[in-house]
Amino acid sequence: MYIKQFEVSSFSVFCYLVACRQTKEAVVIDPAGGVDRIVSAAEKEGYHITKIINTHGHIDHIMGNAEMKAKTHAHIVIHEADAEALVRTPSYTLSMFDAEPSPPADATVKDGDGITFGESELRVIHTPGHTPGSMCLYADGYVFTGDTLFVGGVGRTDLPGGSWPELHHSITQILFSLPEETVVLPGHNYGHRPTSTLGDEKRDNPYIQ
Repeated sequence: MYIKQFEVSSFSVFCYLVACRQTKEAVVIDPAGGVDRIVSAAEKEGYHITKIINTHGHIDHIMGNAEMKAKTHAHIVIHEADAEALVRTPSYTLSMFDAEPSPPADATVKDGDGITFGESELRVIHTPGHTPGSMCLYADGYVFTGDTLFVGGVGRTDLPGGSWPELHHSITQILFSLPEETVVLPGHNYGHRPTSTLGDEKRDNPYIQ
């Protein structure tokens, strides 16, 4: 599996190009900007983007959806509990972020589902707390954690739909049940390094000690 991390937008969002090396089919996780750069990187490697996956429905992670879909015709995928939020971003929020509204989801998923691309698959792990439909994506010793878990931090829970007890449970009881060597690929560049491991976060993350 091919994975390339991009830091995009002024909000230090990490977007990911993930591809099946055998079939050249690819997905983009959380396109928040830099669409031309991401598409060019895919084309350079011979990858064809067929899916846009949003880890949750907040504007800072979905504001490149419309442009990415227009340029690649990829299908948008989001957890069923955040599908409505995807298309109900208030106009004042769109204006604040200078963002286009996202098209609706082409498909929704739930906990345990697999999102396939070529011979590769990302397994959906429902991790509510940051939003009701926040999800992480697991495959081949990697977990894309969106705004659930950062390097040395966690997602905020003070926005509508947020819940600290749910987030704490999602991290400590669900994510931390995965192997400690699993590489954490977070949704923002908020830490002292761009990636971590679940073992390191379990030991060192000050928010969940």
